[in-house]
This record gives sequence, C-alpha cells and structure tokens, in this order.
Amino acid sequence: MRYFPATALKAAALAALVALPALAFDGRSFTDATGRDVLVPENPARVFAAGPPASTLLYVLKPDSMVGWVRAPKPDDLPFLRPGAAALPELGQLTGKGDTLNLEVLLTATPELIVDYGSVNATYKDLAARVQEQSGVPYVLIDGSFAALPQSIRQMGEVLAVPERAEELATYAETVLAETDALLAEIPEERPSVYLARGPEGLETATKGSINAEIIERVGGRNVAEEGTGNLATVSPEQVQAWAPEVIITIDRDFAAKVGTMPEWQGIPAVANGRVYLAPAAPFGFIDRPPSVNRLIGLKWLAHKFYPDHAEGDLRADVAAFYGLFYGVTPDDAALSALLGD
Repeated sequence: MRYFPATALKAAALAALVALPALAFDGRSFTDATGRDVLVPENPARVFAAGPPASTLLYVLKPDSMVGWVRAPKPDDLPFLRPGAAALPELGQLTGKGDTLNLEVLLTATPELIVDYGSVNATYKDLAARVQEQSGVPYVLIDGSFAALPQSIRQMGEVLAVPERAEELATYAETVLAETDALLAEIPEERPSVYLARGPEGLETATKGSINAEIIERVGGRNVAEEGTGNLATVSPEQVQAWAPEVIITIDRDFAAKVGTMPEWQGIPAVANGRVYLAPAAPFGFIDRPPSVNRLIGLKWLAHKFYPDHAEGDLRADVAAFYGLFYGVTPDDAALSALLGD
C-alpha cells in the first residue's frame, strides 16, 4: 500500500470528508472481528470494499451502496450482475496480493465506510487501524472463514443496516452447510484426494488449511498440498505426480483445455480417469477468486464432482436459484450451459 506524507494526507482527508455525511455524529458502535470498537454510520450509503472477498459480500448484501469495484467485472461477468452495479468504476484494492489503491483515490470516492472480509490476524488488524486513522473513514473487518460464514453474513448485514437481507442469505448458508454435513455423514469413507490447479501450467496451488483451499476440505476432499508458510505455493510436475490426486479442480481455462495433452501430467489418476474439472468463474469463482460467499454454490458443485453417485438435487436448478437470490440475476438455460460447460 502507498501512503502520503502526513500533511498532504490530512489535507486530502479533510477535503474529502467535507463532502461526506456527518457519520461521526450520527453513528453506532460496532465490534469487528479484530475486537476493535468502530463507530459506523447508521445506514451507510457509500461503502468501499477493501478487497475482492469484501466486494462480493457487499454486492450481494447492499449493491446500491457500492462506490466501485476492486477489479472491474469482465465481459463474461456482466450477464450475471445487476446492471447498475456492473457499471461502477474500478478503484483498486487495499488488501491482499497486489494492492493497487492509494488513499487519495480512496478519499476521492468519498466513502462513509470501509469494509473488509477475510483473514483475521495482526497484519489486517493493524492495516484497518492505520487506514482508519489516516483517512478518517471507519474501517471494519469481518471474519471470512467458512466456519463463520452465516454469522459473518449477519454481522456484515448489521454493519450495512440490511439485517433482513442478511438473514435471508445467512439462512441459505446454514442450509447448504447442513446439507453438506449430511452428505458427508452418509459416505464417511469416500474421500477423494484433490489437487487445486491454478495458472495456465497448473503448478500454483492452494495449501491445506488455506482460505483458498478450505472449500475442498469442507466438502471432504483431501487436499494433497501440504500446509505451507502461505496460502499459495508453486510446485513441480514431479510433485503432483508423486501426490497422484484422484481429482483435479482448476480455475484456469487454458490449463483445463490442454492438460490432457501435457506429457508431464500423464499417468496422474485424475487425468487418466477424466476427473479434471474447470470451476465456473462468472461473475465470481466457485472455488475462490475471491474466497467469499460465492463459495456456497461451489460447495454444491464440488459435491457433484467428488461424489457423483451420492450428491442429490438438480445442480443446474440449484445454480440458477443461487444466482437469483445472491446476484439478483437468474440465468436462463443457455447461460447455465455456458457457465457450467455442459
């Protein structure tokens, strides 16, 4: 992240805050996931999301409060997004890999509130405190782990003053998580070994226990990539051969298209048995990119890929219903076929 000299920053902050509603005088206290007590607006109308997971959660809960996107939607995303939100500008991100936003741009967007959703640790707690102090804009962090998902949806709904909408989505999340647990209880021994392939060569992966891979483990998959020092790791083809995963999930279309002809991937059970699956990615990925509430439909999709003889329900109908409820757009049959690759 880039910071300005204190005098310039204070001047920019004051100039920007003049245009904001009097949030400091019409607020309420909220305790975020880091334990910080933050004074937030009663009903924030202009909200900035610090990173992609928060941007997705903000979109599904209160799209009319968004001041912009962390990254602008791609053309393939547009049919699945509400038109008003889809047209918002790209502002960059404050958190995560490749932060691209400086505080001057942030203040120019005149947000009343900054929200983040994801990992909760000392680094992000310090970031939230520093940005709030330097910008004068309240900054809250919500726990982005799968275990906390229903509660986190409700907490973000409280912050955004949309508790009814949050309750609707949180109830859906609880239902999906319960259905996943019920499925796994029926097949306690059937746990496929799984490799998550990222990048055009498939050699970037998410390690066991990371926020990027926890969806695999939540559906009972055994992530072959051992725990590392970070969320992502680069591995060699020889290592993947040694792991011999039964299923490969990829988020890269190029890799999915060519893996069957790549010599270094031959002989791996997932490749030999045709169990390499390209995760849908519009408008948000089913696996991560970002690791947010979009992963709820990823749970259903993975259940059908991991346990095709046991997963129940009509996946196409489930995807259509999820998109309608969360994204505000219900895809037709043609859009579903393009999304799911069938």
